[in-house]
Amino acid sequence: MRAAPFESRFHDLPASLPVFPLPGALLLPRGRMPLNIFEPRYLAMFEDALAANRLIGMIQPKPGESLEPGAVPALYPTGCAGRIVSFAETDDGRYLVALAGLCRFNVARELPPGRGYRRVATDFVPFERDMAGPGDGAIERPRLVNALKDYVAHFGLSVDWDNLKKTDDERLVTALAMLCPFTPEEKQALLLADDLTERARIVTALIEMSVAAGDASAVRH
Repeated sequence: MRAAPFESRFHDLPASLPVFPLPGALLLPRGRMPLNIFEPRYLAMFEDALAANRLIGMIQPKPGESLEPGAVPALYPTGCAGRIVSFAETDDGRYLVALAGLCRFNVARELPPGRGYRRVATDFVPFERDMAGPGDGAIERPRLVNALKDYVAHFGLSVDWDNLKKTDDERLVTALAMLCPFTPEEKQALLLADDLTERARIVTALIEMSVAAGDASAVRH
């Protein structure tokens, strides 16, 4: 099968990445993430990535750490590489960017910063299967949809149910995992899920727990 013109291949993934540490932000393979970039160091990161391979690593800083003045927070050991697929400039000097999730990576070590932004050496090998597609895996879709209906009704949200019915399992699970306001720890658990079945199970349980707790913005405390 002929590859798409801009399709990335596993063997082309780089040995290092600039990273955007953002708490609560989850990028998954084949997911799409919008970014609003305005800090000078991240404007520099974006411009450097655009001039190179268009790849940025999305990763969460570890929460709950007390830092000395000037110290930087430790990073979770696993993130996800995203490819810049579109961007727009704003009149006030921001970039509105869309990232497409490619492949998860482990942080081998942190590298010296580049123009103020953080950089890491990457190990993609444990996640090579991310580039092959979602793989086989059944999900309990009726349970997930019922949980989502309770969530939407409880918190007064709106969903295009007709469009949701047409959404395939992976796209649905990925969207919910990325968009729902789960805690950083829960987002990390979703990132590390072994397969679609496991990720769907975690998403469903978190949504059910959120409804039971009565708090859309704090699933578990």
